[in-house]
Amino acid sequence: QVQLVESGGGLVQAGGSLRLSCATSGLTFRAYAVGWFRQAPGKEREFIAAVNWGGGSTYYADSVKGRFTISRDNAKNTVYLQMTSLKPEDTAIYYCAAKYPWSPDVRDVSDSYDYWGQGTQVTVSS
Repeated sequence: QVQLVESGGGLVQAGGSLRLSCATSGLTFRAYAVGWFRQAPGKEREFIAAVNWGGGSTYYADSVKGRFTISRDNAKNTVYLQMTSLKPEDTAIYYCAAKYPWSPDVRDVSDSYDYWGQGTQVTVSS
């Protein structure tokens, strides 16, 4: 059974930092690309970042570029999202998702991902 479990969310003041983790099991992790998405109340799910299977290629939405960093540790079957300079508009539920095979052309298309976690809440206060 494939599982993706996000952790690390919480309440932080504007300008602060958080690191989210996405721990996976039940899949050949090193073969899968992983993306992070978020969804704020009343809004569509939004692509945030993605990393390819080997970790050598990363992609970011313009809204987080320069502030967020995605990385992966294939030995731990885990992907991370380091978030800095957080803003109130970053408040959302954050989801990780796994995708095989990797196609960077659809990295921001949520329907192209195969497995999803349950999400972790990030709240940024002003």
